[in-house]
Amino acid sequence: MRVGVAAVSALWLCACPIGARSQTQDPHAAQPERPTVATHAGTVAPGWLEIEAGGETDRYNNDSHGFNVPITVKFGLASNVQLSLFPSANQAPGGSSLHPGDFGVGVKWRVANDLPILRRFALLPIIKLPTGSSASGAGTGTVDGSIILISSNNFGPVELDVNLGYTKRSGDGTAAPKNATLWTASFGGPGVGPVGWTAETYGYPGTSGPAGKAPIVAILFGPTYTAEPWLVFDLGVIEPVAGPQPRAVYFGGTWNIARVL
Repeated sequence: MRVGVAAVSALWLCACPIGARSQTQDPHAAQPERPTVATHAGTVAPGWLEIEAGGETDRYNNDSHGFNVPITVKFGLASNVQLSLFPSANQAPGGSSLHPGDFGVGVKWRVANDLPILRRFALLPIIKLPTGSSASGAGTGTVDGSIILISSNNFGPVELDVNLGYTKRSGDGTAAPKNATLWTASFGGPGVGPVGWTAETYGYPGTSGPAGKAPIVAILFGPTYTAEPWLVFDLGVIEPVAGPQPRAVYFGGTWNIARVL
């Protein structure tokens, strides 16, 4: 959710900034799924509520600027199942104010914890509804169905999260491409004390139709700060490698609030 409204709606994801992104044994420990594009195979403990929110400012090649506020509200349904709600707000490039964006609902299902090669493996289907205004650039005006395949693996203190995703949209392809795909490889680990790090490479392969775009490849990196086991902050930059990806700066945090049921 870091490459503009049209690409954001390709896959509703934010991902983990810390190395300890494997399934935690402490239900009150935050499990960030941001700030990267990838997500991890972990799920919030049953009955627990966790909220992630952040902001990102984008600078495009024509010197216009955009801003988006991705939010993820997570609730544990079972030991391996998580309900995710994705409200958002967006300021289109060159716009003057934020507008409510499209709204997504997803269910992450961790299928296995120790598969060969894939290790922790999860599926995340998502439905996105056209609640944002396409006229203001805050939404695409389409209903989107996405599926993300998630593999998480630890190599010592470093975690690798790999995602592959596909999105199918309604509409005639004028507001947003009818089909979109995504790949990511995200790394995270500890640094010094409460400070950690995250780095990722990701890509949106090219799309076709009236709203089609050239392939995007980008890298992301930055520090994280664990203020408390239940509260994690992040900060970083996104740099384009190829395609119409804006340069960006992001910030945000993840708060594991409490057990509510």
